[in-house]
Amino acid sequence: MSSIAYIIRDGAVVADAWTLIPAAKDGAAVALPPGKLIVPLNVWLAQRDALLERQQALGIWLDSNQAPAELADAINRFALIAVNFPKFTDGRGYSIAALLRSGYGFKGELRAIGDVLRDQLFYLQRVGFNAFAVRADKDIHDALTALNDFSEAYQGAIDRPLPLFRRRSTMASAS
Repeated sequence: MSSIAYIIRDGAVVADAWTLIPAAKDGAAVALPPGKLIVPLNVWLAQRDALLERQQALGIWLDSNQAPAELADAINRFALIAVNFPKFTDGRGYSIAALLRSGYGFKGELRAIGDVLRDQLFYLQRVGFNAFAVRADKDIHDALTALNDFSEAYQGAIDRPLPLFRRRSTMASAS
């Protein structure tokens, strides 16, 4: 069995080149291996200077109860921001993603991690996620098909700001 982890990124299943550092109570005590890391917020806050000196790309992850404001002064230093969904039913990550994209202008990879299931992917994409670490016991290829479950969305969102009626009226006036 392969030890390579796979994620969905930009509509395709790809090998994951990042190492996710697990949460720890003492962020200063966490040892950081070489390579591309996704560190918890408390590790970033405790080891910021050391992390900024590294030559590799850096990612950070937020729990659903942590505010993106904690990253405001350094948001563009991250190649990747992950948002943890501790439970399928915890929807706070949707708001965090929308805020990162629209409020803070984050342009890098925005990844959903944790209890991420197929049923969420279409909606996660709408609020700005472009990468998904599907729960390990689920079929990632089946989950990938969820990105195309619906051909249209009525409401405006991060992925398509204009609601359907505005898109239709724009197309009608162009004809």
